[in-house]
Amino acid sequence: MLDVLEKAKQIKLIIFDVDGVLTDGSLFIGDDGQEYKAFNSRDGHGMKMLQRSGVDIAIITGRTSEVVKHRVKDLGIKYVYQGQLDKVIAMKDLLSTLKLEPDVVAYVGDDVVDLPVMLKIGLAIAVQNAHKLVKMHSHWITPSEGGKGAAREICELIMEAQGTLDDAMQEYLN
Repeated sequence: MLDVLEKAKQIKLIIFDVDGVLTDGSLFIGDDGQEYKAFNSRDGHGMKMLQRSGVDIAIITGRTSEVVKHRVKDLGIKYVYQGQLDKVIAMKDLLSTLKLEPDVVAYVGDDVVDLPVMLKIGLAIAVQNAHKLVKMHSHWITPSEGGKGAAREICELIMEAQGTLDDAMQEYLN
C-alpha cells in the first residue's frame, strides 16, 4: 500500500473509464434506442472534491452516449473522449494536450480493453469487480465495485496521499 500512496502522491491527472467503473456496467436501452446508465452520487462528489484539490479528471470510453455527456458536464470534467476503440490514442492526445508524462497519470479500468492504457501510466487502478487480468496488472484494487463507490475511494486515496483530504473534509465540519 505504501507504494500505491507514493504513486498517488504524484498524480496530476486521473482517467476514468465509464461502463463498469463509473457505472456497474449495466446498459439500459429503451425501445427508442435511448441509453440509460446509473451513476453513484458519492462518486460524483468525490470527483468534484478531487478536481478542487488540483487534480484533473478525464474520461476515455469506448461507447458514445448522451447520458455520459450530461454527467461529465454536471461534474465539470473538461476532457472527454467517447467512442474510443483504441484508448491509447486518446490517452496520448490527452497527455500531449496537458503536457504530462505518463508517470503522473492514473487510469481506472475494469475490463481487458483498458489494459493497453493501464500498462503505460503511473498508477493503474482496477475496480473490485474488474476482470481478473485487469486486477493482475493493477497497482491497486478498490474495495468497492464499479458504480458503487469505487470512484469515491480512488479520489479520497489520491487526496489522502497528496495531503488534501483533511482540508476538503474540514469544510463539511464547520
